[in-house]
Amino acid sequence: MSAEQVSGLCEQLVKAVTVIMDPASTQRYRLEALKFCEEFKEKCPICVPCGLKLAEKTQTAIVRHFGLQILEHVVKYRWNNMPRLEKVYLKNNVMGLISSGTQSILEEESHIKDVLSRIVVEMIKREWPQHWPDMLKELDTLSKQGETQTELVMFILLRLAEDVVTFQTLPTQRRRDIQQTLTQNMEKIFSFLLATLQQNVNKYRCMKTDLAQEPKAQANCRVGIAALNTLAGYIDWVALSHITADNCKLLEMLCLLLNEPELQVGAAECLLIAVSRKGKLEDRTPLMVLFGDVAMHCILSAAQTADGEGLVEKHYVFLKRLCQVLCALGSQLCALLGSDCDVETPANFGKYLESFLAFTTHPSQFLRSSTQITWGALFRHEVLSHDPVLLAVVPKYLRASMTNLVKVGFPSKADSPSCEYSRFDFDSDEDFNAFFNSFRAQQGEVMRMACRLDPLTGFQMAGEWLKYQLTAPVDTGPMNSKTGEGLCSIFSPSFVQWDAMTFFSESVISQMFRTMDKDEIPVNDGIDLLQLVLNFETKDPLILSCVLTNVSALFPFVTYRPEYLPQVLSKLFASVTFEVVEESKAPRTRAVKNVRRHACSSIIKMCRDYPQLVLPNFEMLYNHVKQLLSNELLLTQMEKCALMEALVLISNQFKDYERQKAFLEELMAPVAGLWLSPEMQRVLSDPEAFISYVGADNKIADPVLEDPSGLNRSRISFCVYTILGVVKRARWPAATEEAKAGGFFLGYLPSGTPMYRNPCTEQVLKLFDNLLALIRTHNNLYMPEMVARLGDTFAKALDMLEVEKNAILGLPQPLLDLYDSPVYKTVLERMQGFFCTLYDNCFHILGNAGPSMQQDFYTVEGLATQLLSSAFNNLNNIPDYRLRPMLRVFVKPLVLSCPSEYYETLVCPMLGPLFTYLHMRLSQKWQVINQRSMLCEDDAADDNPESQEMLEEQLVRLLTREVMDLATVCCVSKKGVEQNTTAAVDGDDDEAMATEVTPPANAELTELGKCLMKQEDVCTAVLITAYTSLSWKDTLSCQRTTTQLCWPLLKQVLPGNLLPDAVSWFFTSVLKGLQVHGQHDGCMAALVHLAFQIYEALRPRYGELKAVMEQIPDIQLESLEQFDSKLLNPTLQKMADKRRKDHFKRLISGCIGKPIGEQFRKEVHIRNLPSLFKKVKPSLETDVLENEDGEGFNVLFEP
Repeated sequence: MSAEQVSGLCEQLVKAVTVIMDPASTQRYRLEALKFCEEFKEKCPICVPCGLKLAEKTQTAIVRHFGLQILEHVVKYRWNNMPRLEKVYLKNNVMGLISSGTQSILEEESHIKDVLSRIVVEMIKREWPQHWPDMLKELDTLSKQGETQTELVMFILLRLAEDVVTFQTLPTQRRRDIQQTLTQNMEKIFSFLLATLQQNVNKYRCMKTDLAQEPKAQANCRVGIAALNTLAGYIDWVALSHITADNCKLLEMLCLLLNEPELQVGAAECLLIAVSRKGKLEDRTPLMVLFGDVAMHCILSAAQTADGEGLVEKHYVFLKRLCQVLCALGSQLCALLGSDCDVETPANFGKYLESFLAFTTHPSQFLRSSTQITWGALFRHEVLSHDPVLLAVVPKYLRASMTNLVKVGFPSKADSPSCEYSRFDFDSDEDFNAFFNSFRAQQGEVMRMACRLDPLTGFQMAGEWLKYQLTAPVDTGPMNSKTGEGLCSIFSPSFVQWDAMTFFSESVISQMFRTMDKDEIPVNDGIDLLQLVLNFETKDPLILSCVLTNVSALFPFVTYRPEYLPQVLSKLFASVTFEVVEESKAPRTRAVKNVRRHACSSIIKMCRDYPQLVLPNFEMLYNHVKQLLSNELLLTQMEKCALMEALVLISNQFKDYERQKAFLEELMAPVAGLWLSPEMQRVLSDPEAFISYVGADNKIADPVLEDPSGLNRSRISFCVYTILGVVKRARWPAATEEAKAGGFFLGYLPSGTPMYRNPCTEQVLKLFDNLLALIRTHNNLYMPEMVARLGDTFAKALDMLEVEKNAILGLPQPLLDLYDSPVYKTVLERMQGFFCTLYDNCFHILGNAGPSMQQDFYTVEGLATQLLSSAFNNLNNIPDYRLRPMLRVFVKPLVLSCPSEYYETLVCPMLGPLFTYLHMRLSQKWQVINQRSMLCEDDAADDNPESQEMLEEQLVRLLTREVMDLATVCCVSKKGVEQNTTAAVDGDDDEAMATEVTPPANAELTELGKCLMKQEDVCTAVLITAYTSLSWKDTLSCQRTTTQLCWPLLKQVLPGNLLPDAVSWFFTSVLKGLQVHGQHDGCMAALVHLAFQIYEALRPRYGELKAVMEQIPDIQLESLEQFDSKLLNPTLQKMADKRRKDHFKRLISGCIGKPIGEQFRKEVHIRNLPSLFKKVKPSLETDVLENEDGEGFNVLFEP
């Protein structure tokens, strides 16, 4: 290798790098240059001298960086095949570069420093400690040369800790060797880091005021920052004794650095990591030193200084860190106090609380929210919650909450000091809104805890604030509501205050009733407040909504003074018919609709929670409702129905079957008259007549105001709503004695379950045939010939509402639209809303019918056949967004509430065909999705844009989850399904998945599961669906099905004679699932466990499984033989479960899918070195003597 050769190649490389980095280069030139550089790195035998030449100080930074990258590439990919001398040569030269081959600390580019430290770390990972015992000494020697070298040494130590401990990017044995050696040397490393930090900070402090010494001071400052960053990489995992050594010297230094502007963020970071450490309580006790005078003073003065300089990003970041430090300190105190450790409440606890309160009252909403969890822990703590110092802070905390509940600080506005902080923390108003809503909910919980400690203070504050709001003039602010002139929008100052006050009073009053004894409740004060609220009149829908919430919050006082009940009822009933402008023809806005709905639900809630209280006023209530119902146009169908539900709830208190039955008959008479009329029967059972009756075949000129068939639709809605309300609310008394006395009790089922009769059964079953006819008709509307009959205006009447689409796609709602827009903007939206609600409500009735009417429903003649011919009719044309609610609100509750006596007659005949159909449907849908992703280059037709595809795909995912959830609920006992509640069914919850999943050992089949699995068609459909679904592209569904469903189902059929092909298919399905989902830790762990279970259980009976294993890419056949022989030889002692599973995972690793970022990554191979625990053979000693290069790898031998 001649010098000319190296120079010539280097010149070409410099040109290539220049072309790559030049923005003016053409793409073709750039690609050629890139190819040349990559091929050079892969194949050239003289990479090391070329890399070193390019890395010389005389070259430009870009070229030097490339040179160092070449050296890094050599160490990572060629090290194992390099001769020993070349390794020594490379290592010495790299150390030489650190020593004298870089620019000074302030001039050198950070990417050069970074790559240089990476090269050293890559060598350490391959050779230390066995072949490079003096590595730490060498680094120490380098650091003595000056700041430039010390900073690089810091980078090396940090990178080493990150690779070995944090990211663990190297083989287990090497990682263990290095981590153990680091741990053995930790005392030296730590004192080295501390000394470096201290020396450089001291020099920096001496010189920073002297302008002449500015560069020198800056250099020391840089090293100080690097030392803090490196410490942060170690504090997290080293033994706590190192952190607390020498009277907590490290913590003291960090506290003092909090007041050093250039170093404070790094110091706070280290402090935070130290204070957040878990571990044995006695080891953590020394951390309490941070409650001492010096530490507290440092933290407080640093916070005051940072805050005193206004909003500067750097200071704000520091404040956030300090706030986290105080939170972590609070958590440590809560953990240590009251435990066996000898820790007492710190003398400075009051000072701590004051400073913590300062963060809770800071203008930044983010800082305020950061403190809440710690406040909660303090208020809940068994010792601290009795501490007078903490009790004295409770009123201050509640006062702060009054301010913090006010929703201000939108980043787009400037109406509060919080706004400018929000611009740092949130990208948009929607973002802030979502944050604030969860922050407020969190505050509610903490306030309730605070009120447990001091209920009266909270109530007094709520009373003061409520009185103030009732008398304060309304300020609508600059933005008027579209609902009407002079009304509040959701951003109006008055509404924002009302909203906060309402939340506050609701939280503290409910807690007061839970906490205080009955005799201590301040009844008179509560009734006075209720009077004030009842007498308050407003025409503003947003404020009225708040008023109604306050009425509900104060309602428990009426239990002490029942004479106030009529006044409360009058207030609520007046709000049920609320209008901003009487007799207005314009569509109601959501704000108005919300008030009316709010009043209805307040009445329902009152009747549900205080039925005994309302019962004496039943006649008054009934007359009110009759009067409102007499005018067909006064209320919407939902409002009418809500009032009827309230009456039904009270009628449950009659506790007399005949009386209640007579009342329900009278209540439902208008519905029965309408529903059973010959015209309605014709309309409900004929799709054409139905379309015409609801007006969906019309063409309408003015789609906003004109709606000729609105009344017809509302009649159908009224009937369906009422049936649902009655089925949902009518019940027998909970106490068996009362049920017997009232004539509700019928005896016992063979299983010992008591049987009751529901007073609504007769009425509801009378209407049942027409309900099923309506469901059948509604399903048939989706037949192509029926869709063709929809009028021009209503061509999309059966589509989803925009709101539903946005919810599924996870698009945020614009904030203002929610309240100011009409609920339905056009008659088309109204029609869509009608179909959607009607469909859902019909299935809600069927879902509630079982729990409500019990045996009277399950024994309806031919019920299974009737349901199959109505609810499950024409499923092929029913879209996913309609099928989903049907499974959730009808099939699932029906199955769950059905007693085992009716499994054979009702559930199995229904679920068999359903599961078979669902499997076919989902398989086809996923096939389309998979083909689409394979052919994504061929653009889809224009009428199906991307958003539509995304919506369809997401719907298929959600439907899949619904189907798998249904199968799980039917088949697997509750014990195994408890994690089923972890994530919401909607949305993309991949991040929420656990990473270590072992299915619960006790996941057994339910009685229903066993019954279903006895029927061959159902058994096949459920098994095939479960195992096929593992390779559908939905991580959440895959993980749930794997952990909860697959093994219990397969275990049930194991005793039978499974065909070898079937066994191979099950096993292959799991491996296919691994191919698709292996990149997600949660799924991977669950699928590997399942594959392992299947192989262990079935391999002894089915040799075919071995044949499947042999087809796995890159499988090591000897290793497989070894695994098999151990598995098949029962005499051998079994290895531990974990070791067997790890062995199995290594065998199948060839089919575990990788994330796209890792699929084409070049493998790095790091060889294991001789074990640290064996005695080193003497032959190595001679080798050491022969190594004439005394520096460095004195025990490095030939590979």
